Amino acid sequence: MDWSREWLGTRATILLPTLVAVLSFATGVANITAPISGILGTTVPESLQQAAGFTGALTGFSLLLSVLGLRRRLRIAWYVTVVLLPVSALQGVVQSSPLSLPLVVLSLVSLPTVLLNRRRFDRKLDLSTTQLAAGAALLGAQVYGTVGTWALREEFVNVETLTDAFYYTLVTASTVGYGDVTPVSERATLFGMSVVVLGTASFAIALGSLLGPALEKRFAEVLGNMTDAQLDLLENHVVVLGYGDLTEPILEELVDATDFVVITPDSETAARLQQRDIAVLTADPSDEEPLRRAGIEDARAAVAATNDDAQDALAILTAHSLNPDLNIVAAATERENIEKLRRAGASTVISPALIGGHLLVQSALGREGMENIADHLLDIEREDDADI
Repeated sequence: MDWSREWLGTRATILLPTLVAVLSFATGVANITAPISGILGTTVPESLQQAAGFTGALTGFSLLLSVLGLRRRLRIAWYVTVVLLPVSALQGVVQSSPLSLPLVVLSLVSLPTVLLNRRRFDRKLDLSTTQLAAGAALLGAQVYGTVGTWALREEFVNVETLTDAFYYTLVTASTVGYGDVTPVSERATLFGMSVVVLGTASFAIALGSLLGPALEKRFAEVLGNMTDAQLDLLENHVVVLGYGDLTEPILEELVDATDFVVITPDSETAARLQQRDIAVLTADPSDEEPLRRAGIEDARAAVAATNDDAQDALAILTAHSLNPDLNIVAAATERENIEKLRRAGASTVISPALIGGHLLVQSALGREGMENIADHLLDIEREDDADI
């Protein structure tokens, strides 16, 4: 197994910022009230340390959001992470506490890994119409409420600054309503009612846009599909092109050897595989789009063994066109199709029936050691698995 790719690849790029986010939030909260006791304790003002604690907690939360974007391989999430990691390290230094030392070290260690994997995060932020509408509605409601409250500040209790106006809009639209800011005129009361209506409606729209993808994810799991986030994490894996009688023993071997994903057009088969915690994508393996989604360009190998040589040939042809250097292994049901599968792009073609038939005939003719040959082949396979 390529350990450098495993430890410095996409998974590390997601895992390390996640750990930094958790540490940033935890140390930020801990250092809000903790006394200054670090190396810079005598030079950093206490107010600055506490401010770094508050902002550190916000940085940790922001990093968690950027990690969600990294899971989707969004380029904007990569940029945000690159910016936030040095900020997190700087906040750890300013907090000047032994609690922040691991945060500084991990932030600095994570940054090179994120920079090295820039090319893996190449997707643009693609927001749906619903999500854009939800964002516009939420922003519009907040602007409307803040500007209106500021304009009517003389008719509200405890509204003196623009921050107070934004605070009133936020707690009113979210239906929190602490009661510390209240209208004192009919006009201000009517305006407050409009903020409640518009604010709650915009929050409801935004919530719906967030719940929609979650429901889609649940439906995908029920139908036996991997989500885009799960597919994006695949790298250095094996893509299984189709599913048939010959495929099942292959899956049993792959489970303990490496990560893999099965592409099959049969939704019932996909659902059964999903119940066994096998990564599966319900689609035609001879189409380019599902192969791209399955990470064919980052795969270490592809396997085609469905008992349908014609379908396997189409899938192999597509996989080879998308990744000419990919190691593609095929199982030929018919002897005359071996060369056809090779011409389609298979690196190795094996005929299980031909090999099994040869061993059986030789054994029937009295040749000894045929069973030992079969066992030897299995031993070689096990040794290869141990070297992976």
